[in-house]
This record gives sequence, C-alpha cells and structure tokens, in this order.
Amino acid sequence: MDLKYVQQLMKIFDESSATDLSVEENGLKVSISRKTEVIHSAPSQQYYQQSQQHPIAPAQVAPTEAPTAPKVETPIATSVNTHQILSPIVGTFYRSSSPDAPAFVQVGDTVSVGKTLCIVEAMKLMNEIESDVSGTVVKILIENGQPVEYHQPMFLIKLD
Repeated sequence: MDLKYVQQLMKIFDESSATDLSVEENGLKVSISRKTEVIHSAPSQQYYQQSQQHPIAPAQVAPTEAPTAPKVETPIATSVNTHQILSPIVGTFYRSSSPDAPAFVQVGDTVSVGKTLCIVEAMKLMNEIESDVSGTVVKILIENGQPVEYHQPMFLIKLD
C-alpha cells in the first residue's frame, strides 16, 4: 500500500465526522479510529473512605471532572520564508535508517523536493518522510527515537 494513499485516507478521515475507517488492499489492512469523548461520573475512592468515617450529604460531594482532551501540538511560529514539515502519521521518529547509519539530514543541510528527511515507524512499518519543499534545514524539532503525533511539526525548512 502506497504511503501517499494512506496519507490521503488519513486526510479524508480527519476532515470527516467518521469515527472508524478500515481499508484492506492486497493483504494489507489499515484501520483508523477516532477516540470519542466518554464522560464517566463516579464517586472517587476518597469519597468512599470518607463516607465510612463521616457521612457526607450528597449535595456536598463535588462532581468528578470530565476527562480533558489530549494536548495537541500547536504549529511552531515560523517566518514568511520558512516551512514546517509535519508528521503525516503517528509513530516513532528516527533520523537515520539504522542506529549506526548517519542521519538523513542535519541542521544546515540543503534539501530538495523528494529528499528523505527521516523515518516514522508506525505499526512496525518504516515510512520514509520526504521534503515537499526545497531549502535549508533550520531546525529539527523532534529527538531521535521519540514519539511523534499526527501533524506534529518535525522540521523547519528555510525556503530557497
């Protein structure tokens, strides 16, 4: 299955209100699901302990808070002539093809469209992430081996 095809599926899914998507092609299956917010309102363990010692009237019990949405990385502020390379998928960021291999790019390197910048591993698949612009690598925003989220900025490229 082509990475660009998977990226297109993710974009369409992201723009839709669907909660699940599953595609199977040539024996490979891709499943995407969106977490829906579920609010559970149950008394805490502390309430049970307190109620055994000193009964508390129901009006005095504070309701539990709804779970907060996960923190979403905001795009890094960039100047007019810089471009962010965003992660197309959730996975693990790698700067090289193997631990003993040199990094694909360093800060200060000149890149062109199609140049491999890094690998994002997702579900044991190694996805090469290529530059979509030409320019100079200004900053690498993710540490090698760290998790990366969907649409999280990974590189800043100063445009030619």
